[in-house]
Amino acid sequence: MVKDIALLTAGTSEETGRQSIDARVMAAMEQVPRHEFVPPAQVPYAYENRPLPIGYGQTISQPYIVALMTDLMMVKPTDAVLEIGTGSGYQAAIVARLARSVHSIEIVEPLGRQAQERLQRLGYTQVETRIGDGYYGWEAHAPYDAIIVTAAASHVPPPLVRQLKPGGRMVIPVGAQFLTQYLLLVHKSADGMVSTRQILPVRFVPLVGH
Repeated sequence: MVKDIALLTAGTSEETGRQSIDARVMAAMEQVPRHEFVPPAQVPYAYENRPLPIGYGQTISQPYIVALMTDLMMVKPTDAVLEIGTGSGYQAAIVARLARSVHSIEIVEPLGRQAQERLQRLGYTQVETRIGDGYYGWEAHAPYDAIIVTAAASHVPPPLVRQLKPGGRMVIPVGAQFLTQYLLLVHKSADGMVSTRQILPVRFVPLVGH
């Protein structure tokens, strides 16, 4: 339900080297009602291609970044995905349309409770949420086929690397809040070797906790 789907693919090739966003991701973006995931005062702006405040110093990411991060994970219908930073629940709802299950952690308790109620109300039953410090992941459901982090860390958290399945992919913004942050793609090979690739500069709220 994004107002202008063309906004999501503008600049994709020159910024990331990718020719387009996967059709499954684009379909999920069209199907999830973004206005349900923003405060009432932000509803008139829900389908603009920009981040919006959701309270407690947090934001809902702009649709292009949501689409790009989702696309980079290359989620399959059989995958289990870990999300760090539930926020409003919007990113989890997008991933839920692509994966078998989504486990999402939010450290800001009021936001986490609101997101849990919202996701249940909208029928995203394959999303499980909890309140906690996402730096340490969610060991009980590990390993994960893909991990997405929606807040900027100073480094890639080792617990998340450990919880990533061999062959899995993690998308995470890394960098200080007031300095340059970069979106990183972390890949764990079948033999457990980890490699990273810098995608593009981004600006995220900081990862709170550890």
